[in-house]
Amino acid sequence: MPGKRQTTSPEREAAIARFWDKYITIIHDKGIKEPFDRWFVIRARHYIDAFPDKRLTLHNSTDLRGYLEVLGRKGAWQAWQFKQAVDAIELLLREMVHLPWVDSFDWEQWRASAKALSDQHPTVAREMQTDASVPSSEIALTQQQPKLMARMKAEIRRRGYSIRTEQTYISWAERFIGFHQGHDPAELDMSAISSFLEYLAVSRNVSTSTQNQALNALVFLYKQVLGKELGKLESFARAKRPKRLPVVLSVDEVRRLLDVMHGVFRLQAGLLYGSGMRLMECVRLRVQDVDFDYRQITVRNGKGMKDRVVPLPDMSIEPLRAHLAEVKMLFKQDIADGHGEVFLPGALSRKYPNAAKEWRWQYVFPSKRLSVDPRSKQVRRHHLHENGLQKAVKQAANAAGIEKRVSCHSLRHSFATHLLERGQDIRTVQELLGHADVSTTMIYTHVLNKGGAGVQSPLDTL
Repeated sequence: MPGKRQTTSPEREAAIARFWDKYITIIHDKGIKEPFDRWFVIRARHYIDAFPDKRLTLHNSTDLRGYLEVLGRKGAWQAWQFKQAVDAIELLLREMVHLPWVDSFDWEQWRASAKALSDQHPTVAREMQTDASVPSSEIALTQQQPKLMARMKAEIRRRGYSIRTEQTYISWAERFIGFHQGHDPAELDMSAISSFLEYLAVSRNVSTSTQNQALNALVFLYKQVLGKELGKLESFARAKRPKRLPVVLSVDEVRRLLDVMHGVFRLQAGLLYGSGMRLMECVRLRVQDVDFDYRQITVRNGKGMKDRVVPLPDMSIEPLRAHLAEVKMLFKQDIADGHGEVFLPGALSRKYPNAAKEWRWQYVFPSKRLSVDPRSKQVRRHHLHENGLQKAVKQAANAAGIEKRVSCHSLRHSFATHLLERGQDIRTVQELLGHADVSTTMIYTHVLNKGGAGVQSPLDTL
């Protein structure tokens, strides 16, 4: 079997050929076709060649983890190359060697690490130069209205709005201009806004929130960028507002969900439910944000640019300590290899030039591979892409037999609802969630056991 160098003989060459023929048959059965099958073989061969004096049957998880960590330091690799290598090695060890520890290895975390942050990812896009952060969909319109779009973008950033809001407002401004055949918005009256909003509701059948979003973007454009006070808008068709309740899991459903998860995604999902954090707040956590002594987590720059403190669940303490010990080893090796610098937001990198290589600033959930920072073009280790956790939660919900439409945000909804069910004060829950208004938190009172579950059906009295 490949994995140990021996004197080549015709019999051994034939055995090796049969080995790779079988491997190719397996990857074809898994849907890997030409020419990608050739690359799977190359990735698998490279893994075997990295251990010339050790048979494949003797490999352990430490060997594999060490190899993938070395692979992950190839910052120039594309996402598909790294994921392809992980997939190829998994098929090799699972289907060809049948090693017992393969099932418990956290393959999904390594696959999720393949996805690098793009230049429009919320973590780094704020630091991009304005002209470099123009989405491709803007190009045609910004050629007609370059100064207006640049002014709008500058005003949004001056006010500290999130990159998501920036992209949304710019997009609505472009659509508005496009709807009116490229006319200068300063020359259009209020009826132009009303007709656009009515078009969205009637012809595009958008939701109320989408229509309101477009209205907010246009109000910002006229009031903050063009300096024009909007008068009373003409009446226009309003999109219907559906009354929807948040998806909340029962305590048993949360337990079943977490029971089928493992590795770093299990840890992250537990923190979402145990602290009420949002998805991006969790993946962006830094080492210094976790306080084991006070059993709390500080959420930095949450929604509305606000900091808040949330509980650190007791059940997460030991797994999180063990996880951070592994992350620290990875960090030390990065430093030894000349890397180890992490992305810092805002002006922190200029104010504290050495902070980027300090342990406390490292991400709690770093990617398993280095990548080229889209902002500075430096090779860095960013946080895990949030899509990995989103996918893991959905897969776990299916595996646990949960019929509800489960997302990462469902764990935050469940956190709030279960606290209220246990008698927690709604104002405290509001602070933990980071809601600006208690009316937002009140939505969870509608899913407590006071509605359909709190009333005896007349059928049951017959």
